[in-house]
Amino acid sequence: MFTCDAATIYITPLPPLAQSTERHFGVPAWLTQINEDINKALAHGVGIRQLVTARACAIDSLLVALFEHFALDQTELALFATGGYGRGELSLHSDVDILLLAPAAIDTATEPQLNDFVAKLWDMGIEPALSVRSVDECLEAAADQTVATALLEARLLVGNEALQNVPRDVVNQAWPQKDFFETKMAEARSRYLKHNATEYNLEPNIKTAPGGLRDIHVIGWISKRYFRVTKLYDLVQQDFLTEKEFDDLTFAEDYLWQIRHYLHELTGRNENKLLFDYQREIATLMGYESHEDDLPNAAVERFMRDYYRCAMQISTLSEMLTTHYYETIIEPRLRDDERPKKSPLNARFNQIGTQIAISHNRVFAQHPDAILEMFLLMGEHGIKNVRTRTLRALKIAARGIDQSYRDNPKNKALFLANLKEQNYLYHRLRTMNRYGVLSNYIPAFALVTGLMQYDLFHRYTVDAHILFLIRILRRFLDAHHQDEYPLVSAIFGRIERKEILVLAAMFHDIAKGRDGDHSTLGELDAIEFCLAHGMSQADANLVGWLTRYHLLMSMTAQKKDISDPAVVSEFANIVGNVTHLNHLYVLTVADMNATNPQLWNSWRATLMKQLYSQTRRILRADIDAPTNRQDMIAATRAQAIEMLDSVANQHMNREEVIALWDDLGDEYFLREIPQDILWHTKAILNHPPIGKASDAESQPLVVLREHRELALDAVQVFVYTQDQANLFAVTMAVFDQMNLDVLDARIITATREFALDSYVLLDRHGTLLTDTDRQEELKERLISAFMHPTTVKLAQKRLPRQLRHFQVPTRVAFDFNASSKQHIMTLETLDQPGLLARVGQIFLQHSIEVHAARITTLGERAEDMFYISDSNDQPLSEPRLAALKQALLDSFTQTAEAV
Repeated sequence: MFTCDAATIYITPLPPLAQSTERHFGVPAWLTQINEDINKALAHGVGIRQLVTARACAIDSLLVALFEHFALDQTELALFATGGYGRGELSLHSDVDILLLAPAAIDTATEPQLNDFVAKLWDMGIEPALSVRSVDECLEAAADQTVATALLEARLLVGNEALQNVPRDVVNQAWPQKDFFETKMAEARSRYLKHNATEYNLEPNIKTAPGGLRDIHVIGWISKRYFRVTKLYDLVQQDFLTEKEFDDLTFAEDYLWQIRHYLHELTGRNENKLLFDYQREIATLMGYESHEDDLPNAAVERFMRDYYRCAMQISTLSEMLTTHYYETIIEPRLRDDERPKKSPLNARFNQIGTQIAISHNRVFAQHPDAILEMFLLMGEHGIKNVRTRTLRALKIAARGIDQSYRDNPKNKALFLANLKEQNYLYHRLRTMNRYGVLSNYIPAFALVTGLMQYDLFHRYTVDAHILFLIRILRRFLDAHHQDEYPLVSAIFGRIERKEILVLAAMFHDIAKGRDGDHSTLGELDAIEFCLAHGMSQADANLVGWLTRYHLLMSMTAQKKDISDPAVVSEFANIVGNVTHLNHLYVLTVADMNATNPQLWNSWRATLMKQLYSQTRRILRADIDAPTNRQDMIAATRAQAIEMLDSVANQHMNREEVIALWDDLGDEYFLREIPQDILWHTKAILNHPPIGKASDAESQPLVVLREHRELALDAVQVFVYTQDQANLFAVTMAVFDQMNLDVLDARIITATREFALDSYVLLDRHGTLLTDTDRQEELKERLISAFMHPTTVKLAQKRLPRQLRHFQVPTRVAFDFNASSKQHIMTLETLDQPGLLARVGQIFLQHSIEVHAARITTLGERAEDMFYISDSNDQPLSEPRLAALKQALLDSFTQTAEAV
């Protein structure tokens, strides 16, 4: 019978059940005391491994005592701990998995005792995951691989010792070795997909996510099935696991157990998801402190960086060891025609099936340059994976990459050759990263490994983001993805020196986490690296320039008015030439996709394409390119006229269309695209003439259509009505009341004082596209609000859970646009329900006219721009700007304090 020893720490012993007069034998108070003992011990530096074991031992003593109290030890039953409890591991609120096993069907005389035993467990606060089975029933249940896995961990606590080996024998009988392995691997792949197949989730599940505790369990499950051992360390003695690998796994497991302990303590339940709600507090409990010069989130970011590094280590070892099991246990037992064939690549490397392998154990020791040669061979021969024996040798060899290795011309040439070889580049760099080659060859890369930013915008750690960016660059060359990025793919395909962009990708964020501007610092690193590797000064400068300005294009397109020729001209002056523009465009698109998959959509693609095309014309001195406002207006009208004359639009009267367009004003043709202009035109001409908003005989025009550029379920709403002072405010209030989020807004006043407003909306209920009644309700609410404006009423909504844990300082800034004689107001604040409705209310209170808006949400941060004037279309005075700014700051500061 298994026993465990918790004598190294003091745990309050279980009171004798027979001597207790209390209904529940004093067990609830004892369980509370056990938890207090464990918390005190942890606070005094006792290792978490001892405490998890101690709690399992305490529950052992309780179950054995109860089993004997109800005289079940006088029956043929055996009581087993299974699952994690069977391994002797119990956190504060872990499941207590137990199996009551009988040789045959349980007789009726034993049932009352059994029922009393189970009922008492529940009454005392133990919620067991309980199975009661006969041996035959156990064999039948073991066909389920989840049950079989739990049985593998079965540990006899008390009772019929003749049944001690039955659970493991049942698994051996039910599951052939190869089938069990393949099933567990398929289960692991499915589990990974549920967590986006990455260790770097913003709110990771420390048990089931990649790099979580379950990855360690998988190693034990498949190996225990063959080696017939009970502890992970036994695998060291079986030469399956090295001492170093065991130590690494143990350290990582201890780290996750400690996080899990605090999660259970904070939540009072079996919580395994490291939500934003708990990250700050757990960071503090685990000893992460803020220093005097730290940024606000430094402590929690350090904590999460260590978590991510730990998770990557676990998933890497789990992947390697499960593959090792297949190669050493499963593969030798395959039929000859099923085994992978070996063929030599050169004197140092062989190809075995789809894997590369060293030809002998001393390859890396005798030829250190073979480390980088191996990855180059993988690219040249289309090999994606590495044999386990080679990975183990690689991990040891990578520690020897030092400055003399980096200074060796042969190694420099091999590293650059790896970046030039595009085949499987992402996979090769990923393996380099996981086994220490990349961080040792580029020491600055080690500093960003596992580095995260505590926000909702940056989805991945810096090292993962860099590698994902390089993977997306490769997609631009993949025929399967070229429809997603047609222009970018064409440009990247024509760039001959693709390693220039790969190097820019490697260095664009490599200085994050350091003091200073990471773009400027990264530029210095990039130039130094390129020159040290024998690249020309011109190539080094291009990589450095791309690193320094990698944010320029996205910031210009998203935060500035690119319909203003002055904005495009300023951008073109910084870019300088078409070569810079082509490289920057490709890098920007890849960077946005690799930062957060939700960032990239057709709307942003259109912005980038528009900025690219306009800038390219300027840089090429295209004489036909529009270079000022009037040229851009004329170009837009010409395109719309061309579309109007097409067969699809011949039913519209050309003279009526031109007359209407002459009334709509220049601003309209600067901000709208030809497709939308024709949609608006048709709707306006088919609508009765609109009089004053108070005229009951003529209503404002409101039309809707599907709009999939900003989001799959987005809806575009076009409003044409008499202009009025509170139009923006009442519109935002209606959207807010109907739970519609504004993704984009174009607010234009025509020359005859009619408003032409276009909004792209996302419905939180997801029904606006399909529910005609809801569409009619939106139209009726808007029309009613325009015709009978009242004081804006804001709907009261709770802040979403994730947003409550972020502090985004509210910033308001103004910039004057001389060409339009309007101020551009930038508002940065915490994204929140009703944000635009509140802004609209403040605009109304200060008699502000809104001419256009750019709505941008970046994770938890809202960065919105409004083109504003006074109610007479005149620029705002400095006192009025100051008053508006203060009102916005007061409003959103109050919200932050309430959160």
